[in-house]
Amino acid sequence: MTVRRVLKMGDPLLYKKAESVAQFNTPELDSLVADMFDTMAALNGAGLAAPQIGVSQRVVIFGVESNPRYPQVEPVPTTVLVNPLLTPIGNEMEDGWEGCLSVPGLRGLVSRHHHLRYTGFDQQGKPIDRTVTGFHARVVQHECDHLDGILYPLRLRDIRLLGYEEALFPDL
Repeated sequence: MTVRRVLKMGDPLLYKKAESVAQFNTPELDSLVADMFDTMAALNGAGLAAPQIGVSQRVVIFGVESNPRYPQVEPVPTTVLVNPLLTPIGNEMEDGWEGCLSVPGLRGLVSRHHHLRYTGFDQQGKPIDRTVTGFHARVVQHECDHLDGILYPLRLRDIRLLGYEEALFPDL
């Protein structure tokens, strides 16, 4: 398919709440998902939300086997998640460094729920219901934030927890 241009922080579309997907298993949704996977792969992303490529729909993709941007993380299954709903399990929060294809070159220390359940649908409309922890939970929360117009820098407790990758992680 196509590698699409990723919108950068400051673009107004990234701060809008995305629309729910009404129809599954359509050529348009299939094309969007294929473009998202091509774009994520070309940029070594761990996930991507449709608004990041200019499509205001509640669609995210994610998946990690090995990724040079996140060399020490556990694998996350390749997933298409449409119209997601996240439910935190417990109150345990975990700090972790996050990057974003819409905020290139920077990382921020963000607190996220360690354990959560997510539900939604795949692109064919089949239900998804998973309970996850750790990096998997972080990726899902990060990507789903995009659907509500939230970029990770908005979640920082202190702006000093944001920095350039080469300064924070010179060995990466």
